Amino acid sequence: MNKQKLEPRYDSRKSFYGKAWVIDENGELVLQSYSTNVAKIKQGKPVVYGMYSNTTTRHIKEFLKQKGFKAESSKQILKDYSSVEKVEQKIKEMAGL
Repeated sequence: MNKQKLEPRYDSRKSFYGKAWVIDENGELVLQSYSTNVAKIKQGKPVVYGMYSNTTTRHIKEFLKQKGFKAESSKQILKDYSSVEKVEQKIKEMAGL
């Protein structure tokens, strides 16, 4: 396992202040924002587990752009890369089921 800070290249911020990490787990890249895994790239395909805070959304956009994927808006990202299973799980958690 290799863990590196996500540094902004496309975002206007100078730093993410150690709040975003990219973890390489045997070729699968996982984006961790704060302490939550929010996206991954597995076998060349991105999966986003949902949109969280504005800051985490910035982390997701940066991660996707750095890896060569389109990342224009939250709506586009969810449409193109969302994990249906994770979204359904999040809805159930929020509903207390």
